[in-house]
Amino acid sequence: MVSVMDEQRRQLNRRIIRSLERGLRLLTKGQRASLTLSRTRMGLVLGCVTVCAVLYNKEWFVTGNWVLAGCLAGFLVLVHVHNRLKDRLHRLRVWLHIQTRNLSCLNLEWMVIPETEITLASEHPYGADLDVVGPRSLLRLLDVTVSQEGRNRLIDWMVNQNTTPLSYDEWQRRQTLVQTLTPLQGLRTRLQLAAACVSQKPINGDRVTSLLQESLPVSRVVPLLVTTGGLAALNLFLFLFWAVGGGPAYWIISFLVYALVTLLAGGRLSHVFERTLDLHVELKKLGVVIGILETRSFSRLPAIQTLTEPLRKGKGQPSVAIAQLARVCSGLSVKGHPIIHVALNFVVPWDLAWTWSLQRVRSRLRPLLPDWMDRLATIDAAASLATFAFLNPSYTWPTRTSDENASEVGLVGTSIGHPLLAHAERVGNDVTLKGLGRILLVTGSNMSGKSTLLRTIGINVCLAQAGGPVCAERWEWSWMRMYSCLRVGDALGEGLSYFYAEVKRLKSLLVAMEDHGQPPVLFLIDEIFKGTNNRERLLGSEAFIRALTAGRGLGLVTTHDLQLTGLERDAHGITNVHFQETVGEKELTFDYRLRPGPCPTTNALRIMAMEGLPVPKGTDGRDSC
Repeated sequence: MVSVMDEQRRQLNRRIIRSLERGLRLLTKGQRASLTLSRTRMGLVLGCVTVCAVLYNKEWFVTGNWVLAGCLAGFLVLVHVHNRLKDRLHRLRVWLHIQTRNLSCLNLEWMVIPETEITLASEHPYGADLDVVGPRSLLRLLDVTVSQEGRNRLIDWMVNQNTTPLSYDEWQRRQTLVQTLTPLQGLRTRLQLAAACVSQKPINGDRVTSLLQESLPVSRVVPLLVTTGGLAALNLFLFLFWAVGGGPAYWIISFLVYALVTLLAGGRLSHVFERTLDLHVELKKLGVVIGILETRSFSRLPAIQTLTEPLRKGKGQPSVAIAQLARVCSGLSVKGHPIIHVALNFVVPWDLAWTWSLQRVRSRLRPLLPDWMDRLATIDAAASLATFAFLNPSYTWPTRTSDENASEVGLVGTSIGHPLLAHAERVGNDVTLKGLGRILLVTGSNMSGKSTLLRTIGINVCLAQAGGPVCAERWEWSWMRMYSCLRVGDALGEGLSYFYAEVKRLKSLLVAMEDHGQPPVLFLIDEIFKGTNNRERLLGSEAFIRALTAGRGLGLVTTHDLQLTGLERDAHGITNVHFQETVGEKELTFDYRLRPGPCPTTNALRIMAMEGLPVPKGTDGRDSC
């Protein structure tokens, strides 16, 4: 099975590399063609100037004019061809960037994967502990969203699983959507490509929605537009009448009246300009993305068909309506160029005309766009999980069991690995944790893999509950709320020591287990009570673990206190498992394999001796239980 998985990964890696090599060859060829066109344009201009100068010097004006016209036409053709080539090269560069990111995610090359600015509150029950967020996090690996709403939806799926548990049907619909999108690499790449070609920044739908939802009253805009439009037409007529010598310059009077009315109306429009400034870029990007979804048929893909159906119903295409709104915002954004803005408003009631158009488009899109954005966010977030699944074909789709039967609560996984570890370093382990009150008490030497096991379990639960694939050969689980205690630090701002911060975290875990109206708790506790002395740590740990077995939860607890392994004999639900190492003369080697029973050895003194620190005489750094 492992060899099959390795071969799948190698084939995908080779396929992406081959596509990148083809793309780079095309880019090189295109850049050479672009340079040739640039030189041709320059040569045409210089040649035209030289030939025309000679012809005009010989007073062959007609021939010179024909040469000039021909050169101008040729130059415009070259400019058109060159601009199209530049657009294609830009798309090719964006496509290469997308494929490079995919290759980096496949091989976990973190230096190449773009960073994401996602932070969580320090009291979040699992996000930071499980590397869901952070510099080398799951969300950084997953996020290929094209909209801010899609990114927020993806974050919500990953970090709010405790507060918004999904029913089985809701979860099934989400997983089906992700599974449906996984083989559609062309569609997913096209969405990313279309959006990135407009702008590298994600679509900010909040700006668009706020423009439509917020009240932008401009009283009597139609009478003002009719009045200023009539005055502008009168200005033009009187100016032409004066220009041809038909009478006095009455246009000056009408122009002053027009300017006064326009100036008074301008004060009412300032708030409109503030909301539309540079918004046309957001709308253009939104239009091209929605345009891809509205024009493609998904009749054979019901999961996507259901989401995109409203984009194909109703009068007109959504992308056309959004493009119309983009043109309106582009017209209003001329105010960002003061000289052009003033010049246009001297001639025609530019601002009033576009404001009237904005009100018409707003009334049409206000009831529709929020629903479009919500559906786009769902597809966008699901496409990120689908890309992750596509890049990891050896991962499995999890199976969710009943939430009602207490004996069915928990998880069963075969060859579970950590998705944030490089493929060559990843070791899979089998884990079975079923039934309320069940605890795996994990012992083992330093660096043997105890903390990594906890993160492996937690991050795969997070992926499964989000609707994505998991890094395992088999995965069956029931929905659980996760609470972890792995990375507890001093809360200096709150005046809390490490130990007290840990106590507060563990207290919140117990409180969560008392809520019978919510799903059971999966707890992941690393080296319990390590912030206090040996005696109190042992007594407190024993009491706390016994309390966990009586609560509405299950999970894993790691410890260096081997005395706690005796709980397996007299406390129902506790099972000892361990990691161990192989001791050599100058090094320790670990196989990171989970084994049944308590750990038979420790290695603290051995590590101290290897690094030249003093150890008790006669031990030679070897310590056994």
